[in-house]
Amino acid sequence: MVTSTIDEAQSELARLIGLAEKGEEIVIARAGKPVARIVPYHQADGPRKGGQWHGQVRIAPDFDELPPDLGEAFGLSAK
Repeated sequence: MVTSTIDEAQSELARLIGLAEKGEEIVIARAGKPVARIVPYHQADGPRKGGQWHGQVRIAPDFDELPPDLGEAFGLSAK
């Protein structure tokens, strides 16, 4: 892990990004306290899979119905 001040990071950003590309983690500090990290980017392998929330989310039967008072507030007439 590499630690850098904000001023150093501004002047050496290209070098720090090069280190991150090689797998290094860079911590940027202000007054000796960590405030940000530069980490290597890892792209997800393959397409995303859905269904993780199956059975955990319920959509009410009237989800698409606009309440009359709300419609009136926006100048819409009732159907």
